[in-house]
Amino acid sequence: METVRQTLKRRILNKKIKNVNVLYDRIVESDLDEFKKSLIGHEFSDILRKGKWLIFGIGDYYLCSHLRMEGKYFIKTSKDPIEKHEHIIFTFEDGTDLRYHDTRKFGRMNLVLKDKLDTVEGVRKQGIEPIDSKLSKEYLYDNFKKSKLPMKTLLLDQTIISGLGNIYADEVLFASGINPIKLGVDITIDECENIVRSSNEIITEAIKCGGTTIRSYTSSLGVTGRFQQNLKVHKREGEECKVCGTIIKRIVVGGRSTYYCEECQK
Repeated sequence: METVRQTLKRRILNKKIKNVNVLYDRIVESDLDEFKKSLIGHEFSDILRKGKWLIFGIGDYYLCSHLRMEGKYFIKTSKDPIEKHEHIIFTFEDGTDLRYHDTRKFGRMNLVLKDKLDTVEGVRKQGIEPIDSKLSKEYLYDNFKKSKLPMKTLLLDQTIISGLGNIYADEVLFASGINPIKLGVDITIDECENIVRSSNEIITEAIKCGGTTIRSYTSSLGVTGRFQQNLKVHKREGEECKVCGTIIKRIVVGGRSTYYCEECQK
């Protein structure tokens, strides 16, 4: 998401919006007329991010966008045909479009006044970013120590750590030497320190590499993350561990495919 944010900032800022075409209105949670009225004639002045939310600054408003599982942004010319899963189209005066594409239609957009950003529940409840200096071993320990949920599930809880997805949760647990099914109540303060360090290192490196692309990302933004070349366990079922040679296992934790090394993560 950070890579998408940075790419969009280079491509769409300060371009006046000529029209907004909403082809699937359930994605927009704000009043549709107000949504269009507040956007047309204005420019995106900045793009922020909180967890997996992209937050577009426009006039007195923030446009909050969550891509969920399949959402993508495309930049095309206004003359390009509208594809089946392009649901929201922002047309700029220079003849280009920013198009929101979502196969499953799970994505959501909210338009809120800038001083009302905290009224968007999903944004308000976001936890601390992995690369934020506020993420501490004490903070994690306090959030984990009473939970009987497995660590894989806890790392995916966006109200605790904001921005760790399924891929990075596997990698952080491996780098920290923690079994994904270990319960929060059994975690130690030292293991929490390992999670803080590993999360910071892995996400920092992933951002430098442009993220991780497991399935083909065909967006015209050109986001083709290279961090998948650095993955130690995720999607490596049946392959040898790069550290000890043990065969990587795949299990399901909380409904999510989870990859780990039984030797390195006892």
